[in-house]
Parts: sequence; structure tokens; C-alpha cells
Amino acid sequence: MLPLPQSPEFARTCDALGLPIRRMQRESGGELSLVWQVQSRNFGPLGRVDMISRGPVARDPACLPDWLDRFQRWQDGRPLLLNSDGLPPEALRQAGFWPLMTPASLALLPLGPGAALRAGLQQKWRNRLNRAMGAGLRVTRHALSSGHWLLTAEAAQARKKGYRSLPPGFALAFARANPGKAQLWEVNQKGQPLAAVLMLRHGRMATWQMGHVTPEGRKHSAMNLALFTAMTALADQGHSLLDLGTINTQDAPGLARFKLGTGAQTHRLGGSWLHYGALAPIARRLPMRLAA
Repeated sequence: MLPLPQSPEFARTCDALGLPIRRMQRESGGELSLVWQVQSRNFGPLGRVDMISRGPVARDPACLPDWLDRFQRWQDGRPLLLNSDGLPPEALRQAGFWPLMTPASLALLPLGPGAALRAGLQQKWRNRLNRAMGAGLRVTRHALSSGHWLLTAEAAQARKKGYRSLPPGFALAFARANPGKAQLWEVNQKGQPLAAVLMLRHGRMATWQMGHVTPEGRKHSAMNLALFTAMTALADQGHSLLDLGTINTQDAPGLARFKLGTGAQTHRLGGSWLHYGALAPIARRLPMRLAA
């Protein structure tokens, strides 16, 4: 399964926004074995810098070391930022990558029948969902539109809390480039919005893109209702995995508990790395405690 930054839907969105992206692949035995998408940006005197986010994606993880052995054949010596997933730090160091950031963790939720999803909820999460379902709240599903209040609320929330994510403009471009694949669930009470969550659909996966709950919505556990409704609907549409995004138990413990309360599993990524020709020989000699 392809995570959002490696999906064709992401590539179509980048094309629509005029952002350079290259889709590359390798075959083995007549079958597709590796896929990776490369984004490119120009950074002043550095010129073009390439970036691979959560790739390459391999049908068989045993193919990943082979990618490290050969990546310089297509990469042409430009600086390469790699947000890795599945590549061990020892192999990255040996390939000349310099560690930049320690690995983040994601909450990944396997999707299935509604009864199984409900059974996988942690007890407190399930209790809040039951409370919301008994509060007379109304849940509706919409296609994303430019005037929806969630976009403004997300931008204000990001400024207030100081986090960075894909901007609302990207979500709108995704919706235009991939009709029907940006879906929004909204919870209302007597016509007043309490919570909303936006999911981006891509292949067998879906990704939580943004969500917001009002103070009144928190009193009614409206986000539990919005998310559970989205989970079951996405499963009915054929998705088997929901990416709930990063979890940070130190800086945002409440949000981490909320995501993991769905029954999601913690998935640790491989960190951020830089390959730059002049640094590669030094990177290979780094102590492993700095590269892990």
C-alpha cells in the first residue's frame, strides 16, 4: 500500500499545483518491485534539492537494500532529502546518508467491518462514542469546498499550536485533481457545527488530513463520532488502512491518546536523512549512536 506522498493521487495534486514531481519505479521478474516519487525544490545557491517522503515503497522489503545500492544512478548527484520508512539506519549510514532528524511515529489503523472496529476501541473511547451517539448529534458527509469552515479553523489552529502540515490549499487542489477522494465528515447540533474531519483517499489507504472540534463539541465527544463514522465509511469504500498521522506523547499527549484509542497501531518511521556528495564519506564514519 502506498502512503499519501507516494500515491498517484499526490502526484496528480502536485502536477495541478505546478510542483515538480517524478514517479520512478523498478521491476523485478516482470513485476513492479519498487516505487518512489521524488519532489524537487530550488534552494538558492544549493540549486535543486530532491526529496523522497516515506519511500521508496517495496512489494518485498528485501528489495530496499538494493535501492540503496543503486539510487545514485538516477539521482545525478543533487542533494537528496530522504524521509525514510523501512530502511535501517546502518544501511543508510553505509550509503552515505547524514542523519538530520530522529524518527517520528505514526498511528496506523487497520480498517474492517464496523463491529470489528467498535470492538477494537479502547473502553474510554468507546464510552465517549456511545455518549455522542446518544446526544442527538447529526453527522453528514460532504465533498470538500473552498468555503468550508474547517479550512479556516485548521489554519488558525496550526498558527496557534505552532505545527506545520500540508496547507489547506493542498487539500483543495487534491479535491479538484482527484474527484470524490477528499471527503469531509461534519457533526452538527441544531445546525451548529461541532466537529469535522477531512480524509484523503488514495488506493487502499486513506489519510487523516485535518480535523477540528469546537469547545461545545468537546463536551459532546463530537470528534469521536466524526472519526468513527469516517472509519466505518472508509472501510465500506474498500480502504484497509487509515493513516491518522504523527503521534507525539510528549508535546501532544491528549491527541496521541485520542488516535491510539481507536485501536491504531504505532508505526515508527526511519527518520530524516541527507545525501550530499561532500558529506557522504564523513557520514559513513559516523558513530551509530548519532545515526540511529
